Amino acid sequence: MTRISVKVDGTTYEDEVEPRLLLIHYLRDRLGLTGTPIGCDTSNCGACTVDLDGETVKSCSVLTVQADGSEVTTVQGLASNGEWHPLQKAFHECHALQCGYCTPGMIMAARDLLRENPQPGADDVRHALEGNLCRCTGYQNIVRAVLAASGSPEASVASTASTTAAASAASGQEART
Repeated sequence: MTRISVKVDGTTYEDEVEPRLLLIHYLRDRLGLTGTPIGCDTSNCGACTVDLDGETVKSCSVLTVQADGSEVTTVQGLASNGEWHPLQKAFHECHALQCGYCTPGMIMAARDLLRENPQPGADDVRHALEGNLCRCTGYQNIVRAVLAASGSPEASVASTASTTAAASAASGQEART
């Protein structure tokens, strides 16, 4: 067992952990922070993405002992005083949740993008979210939500293009944009 001290969502935990314990299992099983899901368990899907000292990491690929002395923020730690983070609000308002399994990782990756680039374009958002998979293929609304959270005017353009494409698909016609 290895003794660690880690700050998670603003609370410091002193604990003893097995050196092989993955951060995702520590967060979920030891701390009860189940907002961060275990997706693929191979770091391919990004569902388990958290912030570790200001960098997004896939918590299924980080040992808990590597987080010793660090600060971790999960999707649960984003809300403040009962108010959702702007990204959480945008995902809700833009219907970017679908089954919701990828949502925590998408939000954490998008948060990282917006810290580095507060006014991204749609291509910037798509590039930033490349390491996160949505099995429902709801990427259009996810991109729109991130743009909306950034206050980008592209959010309404993306919404219009997505609506046009969906209407065309529903009628069996090819979308013309």
